[in-house]
Amino acid sequence: MPALPVPRAADPLEVLEGMPAAFFQVDARWRFTYVNEVAERLMRRTRAQLLGRCLWASFPEAVGTVFEAAYRSASASGEPVVFEAASPGPDDGWYDVQAWPCAGGLAVAFRESTDRHRTDERLRRGAARTAFLDRLAGELAAEHDGAAALARLARLVVPELTDGCIVTVVDRDGRPRDVSSWHTDPGRRELLERYTEVRLDTLPPESPVGRALREGTPAAAAVDDVLALMPCGTAAELLRALGSASVVVLPLRAGARTIGVLTLYQDPDRPATADALLTAHEVAARAGLAVDRLHRQHQQAQLAEGLQRSLLTDPPDLPGLSVAVRYVPATEAARVGGDWYDAFLQRDGTPVVVIGDVVGHDIAAAAAMGQLRGLLRGIAHYSGAGPVEVLRGLDEAVTSMHADTLATAAVARFEPAGAGRTRLRWANAGHPPPVLVGRDGRVTVLGGRSGDLLLGVDPAAGRRERVRLLRPGDTVLLHTDGLIERRDATIDAGTAQLVAELRVLAGRPPEELCEALVARMLQGTPQDDAALVTVRIGRPPA
Repeated sequence: MPALPVPRAADPLEVLEGMPAAFFQVDARWRFTYVNEVAERLMRRTRAQLLGRCLWASFPEAVGTVFEAAYRSASASGEPVVFEAASPGPDDGWYDVQAWPCAGGLAVAFRESTDRHRTDERLRRGAARTAFLDRLAGELAAEHDGAAALARLARLVVPELTDGCIVTVVDRDGRPRDVSSWHTDPGRRELLERYTEVRLDTLPPESPVGRALREGTPAAAAVDDVLALMPCGTAAELLRALGSASVVVLPLRAGARTIGVLTLYQDPDRPATADALLTAHEVAARAGLAVDRLHRQHQQAQLAEGLQRSLLTDPPDLPGLSVAVRYVPATEAARVGGDWYDAFLQRDGTPVVVIGDVVGHDIAAAAAMGQLRGLLRGIAHYSGAGPVEVLRGLDEAVTSMHADTLATAAVARFEPAGAGRTRLRWANAGHPPPVLVGRDGRVTVLGGRSGDLLLGVDPAAGRRERVRLLRPGDTVLLHTDGLIERRDATIDAGTAQLVAELRVLAGRPPEELCEALVARMLQGTPQDDAALVTVRIGRPPA
């Protein structure tokens, strides 16, 4: 049987030449001792040009870069290093590099990673752009007014997309006006703001701003070209002092209308990149949509608020009582709803005060509020009944005629009790309880945390009628949950705050009390609409 051939040991040089990666070695004095064929190609040098020559003399552009730092670190520490870096030479390639100590020097293997790096970079830029746009959309959505949203826009895009920005809106009469500006350089912010005060009066129709406003399309130009169009004067001097090199103007569109423009100023050392321009176009599109949405919500809020205010008439003159009322709409259009109050005399002349809230926050809730308010007034006036019976009649009417409506209400009747006193008789259908502010300053929540079953669920439900004897100078507060309810706090916490405020405000006349409560309880942006009625026992002195 013939002997099997003994395999020949692999030649190390053949292995190195057959590597798909570039490979070279240098000695302790950084002189090339070996260079494979792939390294010749990637380093654009032949072996004859490299062998025996110093690495740093052959590639002086690598001195002071991550390449030198990594190679020297591996040589000094005896530990391998791995890194990715851009070529130190004239090409714009990227490389994956491994360097490790070897006998008498350093071995280096590297391969080109330009395509992968560029793909990763595109993905990174795309993710960053998406994150920025999402953040911008969230910031714009947090505003409840179109003008306020646009005023924030300049600070949102600087310095992310540009060095300076001016936001312009078109008013109802078609006149443009600058509403905000911002610059990445604090020293130029006042200069840019002063420019916004005068530029629209001097920019000619042929300027980028003029073209974008007129045609509703993007426009760009060098600042020197814009200056050539402008007349001599303050605006031109301010623009020249601003030091920008180029300007891009993007229209803010709402449907077919141009509602404003976004003017972006770039400094000479920051030319507008394709990615930045793409993102800026998306910013302008989203800003236009956001402002259009806010405008439509504002119109809806005005309609609903107008409906409510047309129904919430001033209270009549009630004998022996001083009455003050307030209605505060929510800033968010989507939360305009069905809060109401009423005050009237029953047929026998007994004063009745009502507070209520239709479940829901839209124009339909406001319309239902008007119907329920009229029903309750008619039932109470015609029947002359007490609060429990009035609520029972309203509940039956709601269940029969407005089957999809739920509401809360509290009805209070102020009956003469002799000796200058007044008997408060009240009943509550799921509504926040009345609050009594005594003439001695003591504050009492009447009837517990909440009332009986709300309206529209079970017309046969029983409700309690409560009575409290009042003295001249006592004040009763009726309110809806919008006065005490917060997204970041419980109803109990809101009630506790209300009681604390009333202790401070006790003794003030009803009008002043209402005004102060609104200011203290509804600070900032009202999250829900709110109604309140204060009733002071005894007429004020003439």
